[in-house]
Amino acid sequence: MDVVVTGIGLRCCLGNLAQSWQCLVAGKSGIQRYQPFPELPAYPMGLIENSPILLNRLVQLVVEDALADAQLYPLLAECGIVIGSSRGCQALWEQLARQMQQEGCLPQNEVNWLETLPHQAAIIAARQVGTAEIVLSPMAACVTGLWAIAQGVDLIQQGRCQQVLAGAVEAPITPLTLTGFQQMGALAATGCYPFDKDREGLVLGEGGAVLLLESAEVARRRGASIYGRILGCGFTCDAYHLTAPAPDYHSGAIALKQSLKRAHLAQGDLDYLHAHGTSTPLNDRREAALIASLFPPSLPVSSTKGATGHTLGASGAMGVAFCLMALKYQQLPPCIGLNVPEFTLNLVTHARPSQIKQAMCLGFGFGGQNAAIALGRGLSTKHIAEQR
Repeated sequence: MDVVVTGIGLRCCLGNLAQSWQCLVAGKSGIQRYQPFPELPAYPMGLIENSPILLNRLVQLVVEDALADAQLYPLLAECGIVIGSSRGCQALWEQLARQMQQEGCLPQNEVNWLETLPHQAAIIAARQVGTAEIVLSPMAACVTGLWAIAQGVDLIQQGRCQQVLAGAVEAPITPLTLTGFQQMGALAATGCYPFDKDREGLVLGEGGAVLLLESAEVARRRGASIYGRILGCGFTCDAYHLTAPAPDYHSGAIALKQSLKRAHLAQGDLDYLHAHGTSTPLNDRREAALIASLFPPSLPVSSTKGATGHTLGASGAMGVAFCLMALKYQQLPPCIGLNVPEFTLNLVTHARPSQIKQAMCLGFGFGGQNAAIALGRGLSTKHIAEQR
């Protein structure tokens, strides 16, 4: 059964989906230096607003955008929800902890701690659309968004849902998250430069992306516009280290091959690869070696984190959204921030037109998580009807 994408909701430091795509094509970055917490130094980061956004508001924005884009409106009682987050309501947890330390007890009439549980993003979306269907809240570090989309596809292909809102949201700008990455030596000092020989590290960014997934038949019946198809997904875990990828990238290669096999694609069939590309020395080196070992050197590759920052669990869902825009507009998004490539990949430095029929989005996360999703151009509703 074909699963298609008929709506996309996206927010990041570049704006909504249309604004973000325009900025990417123009080579613009939304990363700026901020100091949201007086006890910490200023860092480059990707903020949606002038101060850190709360998870609840971000979920509401991306779900609202996705439904409007798909021309659907609540109540959607039969729409499944699969929306994850790797950080969840951590900002509120830290706020509660500070207040408890100062006051000696749980603050009253401030934040209901029951509304800060790890599944809060999915629950907010479920209430927003009024669903009575299955609600899932996956968490798999930086591949959370890709895993959520794959679970949404499974629900449709198993016949459990005909429509699913799937993706991930992340509001990671908190004192603990910033301090943790700084202590690891992973934060950049000036900006995000994926695959550049002078890259410094990652830049944290806020963001989220939610896709409206449907069976092709349902999309046909309601005359929906189609961004593209989810062709195949692959997931593995090398369980090598708490934070570092396995040096032999064998497990990552298996995930990519799984995605290609399930998509019925050969390694030379891809027209664009959206890399994880965090701009950290180790990740980019290992990922570049993995890509070079599997794909022809002519395959165009880019990472959009130089423009959006690293949105952690939401990064894969955002990458899929940008792949779908590349398929729709037949344009390759550039690797913003890249000046002097360290690797021999065919890295896209400026947006350019290209014939794109199939694309793939990669993701890698702490704990050895490896993920890949292959996508194809959307069939017109007329074409879907002719295939029946």
